[in-house]
Formats: sequence, structure tokens, C-alpha cells
Amino acid sequence: MSSSSVAPSQESQLLDYLRRLERHRQNRKAVYLHLSGLMAQNRREHHLRVVASAFEPLVKMMLAQVFTLANADLMVIYKAQAADEVDAAVVKLRFLFSEDPLVRDEPGGRQAAFCTRYDLEREYDLLLTQAQKLAKEEADRRAAIHEQAMARQLRPQQPSGGDPFTPDLLTRVEQALGQADLANLVRRQAVCAMVGKTPPQPVFHELFISIADLRQTLFPSVNVNSSPWLFQQLTETLDRRVLSLLNKHDDRTLEGDISINLNVATILEPEFLTFDDNVKAGMRGTIVLELQKVDIFADLGAYLFARDFAHDRGYRICIDGLTYSQLPFVDRERLGADLIKLVWDGSLAEERDRKTEALKRIGVTRIILCRCDTPVAIEFGHSVGITLFQGRYVESVLQGDPHKRLRSRPRP
Repeated sequence: MSSSSVAPSQESQLLDYLRRLERHRQNRKAVYLHLSGLMAQNRREHHLRVVASAFEPLVKMMLAQVFTLANADLMVIYKAQAADEVDAAVVKLRFLFSEDPLVRDEPGGRQAAFCTRYDLEREYDLLLTQAQKLAKEEADRRAAIHEQAMARQLRPQQPSGGDPFTPDLLTRVEQALGQADLANLVRRQAVCAMVGKTPPQPVFHELFISIADLRQTLFPSVNVNSSPWLFQQLTETLDRRVLSLLNKHDDRTLEGDISINLNVATILEPEFLTFDDNVKAGMRGTIVLELQKVDIFADLGAYLFARDFAHDRGYRICIDGLTYSQLPFVDRERLGADLIKLVWDGSLAEERDRKTEALKRIGVTRIILCRCDTPVAIEFGHSVGITLFQGRYVESVLQGDPHKRLRSRPRP
């Protein structure tokens, strides 16, 4: 994998932004939040979302630019007219982390433990030097990861990350799954319509079981990826458990506007028929069945049969996990799929004109750009006409919008 195929780091984007500000540094300030110094329990994903959302209104008003660094630190560069709002946000965050030693024991002054402040008019060179240091450290880190990956490719492939996944172990895991309460392992992630500068509008929510959390809960010492075929059988067992959970669930939000990941074989099994019986006829059109490309082509005849059955019942089909290089081999229309999920990758931004034409031939309104972890992915999607997005960045914007949180509350 060449470095050009990787999305630019936030550190390099910060450095580029500062260089462009060199002649416009008047009335510009910055605050650097040292979140990496917080205790681990205060650096969980929901904490970082709260921090980023504190500055979201200023970003939307184009009064600030926020950079989330690889070590979880946050750099906010803002116009002086927004100083009061930034100070208020910092006060709020200090209160949020008030019990953390980083905040509790910090001294006063410009360079405190929790945050460092800069006046770009007077301290531009100091901040530029800091940004150069951050960009170099992140580039070195990425290079080391790339070298390790290349070294692993050159070595004979061996199961890593734990004990091998064996048929006997699969039997025991399936027995455990039959008794385990998996409700707390079900995750939701929104697929949102994002047009222009408008906030993301959820279209449906993908429901899935976190394999990482499941592994940690039931068999932490096992490397489930050591046997692709046994892993496939495990996912079929999980399909049945998810359908069982949905059949029992009394949450009305599960009646529609959702997508579920299934194997082709699962659609032809009794568990899916039971699920289908429990779904109100009018809601089937709002349920998307996500199928993996490998599963589809493993038995094309089974897929075509399952597709026709699902369409007859009113469900929509989405082919999940496609990279741009795979698109020429997956004809959405001939496969009769309603949607495809295109995995965001930094290399998509290269040769944009050629790729725009290729995506338009597929039908950009049928494409969900997934794994969008940075604003760069959204910018690319908009540039080629894509309007449906999914990923951590989309979730962070969604969670940071107080109007969205208000509308998502259940009615009394």
C-alpha cells in the first residue's frame, strides 16, 4: 500500500492550514487541548465526541477549525471574535474532566496541563514549529506501521492474535451464544443523508453485533480470523441470534428504518421467516438486508433465489464492503441490488474526474460511502454527487447536533 493511498493525517492538514494562514494570522488564536494526558477512562470515544461537539457551532459558523490528532489531542484555531465562545467551551470541558488529575492538579498560566493557548499574531512561529513536530511524529508512526505490515506480508502467514479457531471451539462458542444475552453487544450506526452544509439526516440505522466485543466477552484468547470458513459459520449463528433478538424486542424503533447484516443462507432459513412474519407489511420497505460480496459470489444461484424472495416481500438489498477497484466486477443492476456500500479510502480522491464518471454510471444515488472517519470523505462524496454517508465522523456530527438529540428522544 503506497502512502498516496492513505488519507492525509489531521496533523498534516493542520500544518497545511497553518502555512496558508501565514499572511492572515491577525486576529487568529489557537487552543491546544492535551486530551492524551487524561486518564484512559476519560478518553473513551463518547468523551472525545463531547469535546469535538463543544466547538461544532463555531466550525459551522466558519469561526473555527478543529483538528483531532492521532493521540486524541485537539487543536482549535479560531478567529478572535469567537474568543468568548471558545473560553466558555474550555470551561465546560474543564468541568467535565474536573476529577481527572490533569485538570485537578494543573497550574494556571498560558501553558497549563489541560490546554495551551496561542496568539497567532505573536506566536505563529511557535505554533508552526509545534505543528511540524506533530506532523513528523505522525508520519513516522504511519511509516512504522506500513513497514510492519510489509514485513508481515513477507513472512509465512500464521494465525495471530490468539489461539486458533477450531471446529471443537466453534461448537462450544455456538453453545455459549445460545445462552448468552447479546442485547448489550448490539450496536447501531446511522446511514445519513448529507447535502451541502445541512446537518446529517438519518435515513436508517445499521444494527450489528460487535465481533470485537463478542470475542472479548466469550473467547478473548481466540483468533477468530484464523479460519475464514469457521468464521463464516459463526456469522451465520450470529445472524440467527440477531433475528431472534429483533423478534423479541419491544422497541418500536426496530420495526423499520433499519439495516441488518445477513448471510445469503440465513434469508432462506426458518429464523428469517419468523422474523418476516413479525414485521408489519408496511415496514418491510424500510428494512435493508446487507450482504457481503464474497457470500454472494460463493453461490450466485442461492443469492438470486434469496434476492427474489426478499424483493417479493418488500425488503431492499445492499451489497456491503465494496472497494473502488472491485466496482467493475460487481454490476449492481444485473445483481438486482438496490444499494451498494463503497468503502472510503484516501486514494478515491486521486483522478477524481475519471472516478466521478465511473460512479455516475453506477448511480451515485444508490451508493452509500461508508467508513467515513474524517470530513475529507464527506467532501469527496459531495464532489462526485454522493449524498448517503456512514462512519465515525458522521456519528460525531450527528451526536454533536443538539437538535438531532432532541428529536431522537422517545415521546413520553
